[in-house]
Amino acid sequence: MERIAVAAALALALAACAGAPSTVFDLTAAHPPAARPFSAQIRIDQPIATLDLDSDRILVRNGLELALLPGGRWPQQLSSLFRDRLIESFQNAGLARSIDNGAASANYALDLDLRAFEFDATTSEAHVEVVAKIVALTSGRIVDVAIFSARAPASSTGAASVVASLGEASDKVMTQIVQFVARQL
Repeated sequence: MERIAVAAALALALAACAGAPSTVFDLTAAHPPAARPFSAQIRIDQPIATLDLDSDRILVRNGLELALLPGGRWPQQLSSLFRDRLIESFQNAGLARSIDNGAASANYALDLDLRAFEFDATTSEAHVEVVAKIVALTSGRIVDVAIFSARAPASSTGAASVVASLGEASDKVMTQIVQFVARQL
């Protein structure tokens, strides 16, 4: 019954605030444990995402319905924002020299698919899910692929609380991706 009340309150808030001004929220980079530097260089490609995810709007899922979080948005498209913070996460783990920032010397590419980056109104949780694939650039061979998923509860349906829970789930996923790449290379 509580979930229905939360979903109803969120739906009411969405309807009431559709025209309200938005606050711009940002994600922070993760701070994974320091990793052993690897000799290869990896290029982090622009993540792919569905059109509903790849915008500056924050998504709210209520069952099969998608809505936009009133009162909040990202400073740029989500795929670019996630990539920028993931690069910072690699740097925070001591792997700055292993990241190819556009030079032609990368040995591997990290392909990312943003599957979910949303607040689930039925569970009052943020949900982030990313598929990461390491590809050898010389051969096109897939070295490894993994799916990373995390959930984090929100204390309320307010924009700041929802974004904080999305940040927590995103931090977990970014840490897992950095550790995954460090283990493989």
